Amino acid sequence: MSIRERLWVEADDDGARLDRWLTESLQDLGYDVSRSQVQDWLAEGRVRADRTRLKASDRVQAGEGYEVDIPDPEPIVLAGEDIPLNVVHEDDDVVVIDKPRGLVVHPAAGHWQGTLVNALIGRGTRLSSLGGDFRPGVVHRIDKDTSGLLVLAKSDRAYHSLAAQLRAHSVQREYLAIAHGRLTHDRGLIDAPIGRDPKNRQRMAVTEGGKPAITHFEVVERFERYTYLRLRLETGRTHQIRVHLAYTGHPLAGDPVYGPRHTLPIEGQALHAHTLGFVHPATQIWLSFTSPLPADMAGLLSRLRDRVL
Repeated sequence: MSIRERLWVEADDDGARLDRWLTESLQDLGYDVSRSQVQDWLAEGRVRADRTRLKASDRVQAGEGYEVDIPDPEPIVLAGEDIPLNVVHEDDDVVVIDKPRGLVVHPAAGHWQGTLVNALIGRGTRLSSLGGDFRPGVVHRIDKDTSGLLVLAKSDRAYHSLAAQLRAHSVQREYLAIAHGRLTHDRGLIDAPIGRDPKNRQRMAVTEGGKPAITHFEVVERFERYTYLRLRLETGRTHQIRVHLAYTGHPLAGDPVYGPRHTLPIEGQALHAHTLGFVHPATQIWLSFTSPLPADMAGLLSRLRDRVL
């Protein structure tokens, strides 16, 4: 069985690569597809147009129509896995994790296994189902290549409470980061709306029609070509700190998407969720947790102070 979608190329998309345009068009319709999946469908003949043969690198033209046969997804079972975790706090309602860099928070296209959620299920942790089939208990996330603290809901009341606190911007979320360049202001805020990048739907960007996004920053230490920062999120948009710093001309060191090619030697962006605070959903007591800087970032700072980098 499959679903057939008919897609038309608009004037703004004239000249785009076929595989990228198809991926972004299907994502706009709500399909959870990746570019590699679309490339497979092209190779399998699941995409048809007036042209007899289609290649991923073809360029689309305004007014063209394409038919895509989307296969039914194979059923996926959310399974527990034996993955070590640093559990900072756990009770009947919440579990706070200090996530290492490189670990994905929950299963999604391209990462159906080996995630933080799989690890929690593997250790027998019961999570609220309110986040969805593959996001149980997940009320907020940090990127795969960002390290540090996040909280997951074990009970439904905890999920509702934490989600409400996030909407009210009352959850304390502070990050430590190393950015390119020397910021001239000691402190300040970046108030710029964030939405999908109209030129690349896989990225986020500061856009006129984006959602409100505010990031507070404070300089901790300056180096010759880098700045060590403390940042506080007032809102929590996708890739917010990464996008905001790139927008100011000071992208995160090591950021593979928003940063420069020549950067500091670190696997992923130099960003660490350092402090997390919230009101406990059951006791109504304020809880606050702090995670020490990971070894990779601490090593970079040491080498910057020694002027080795």
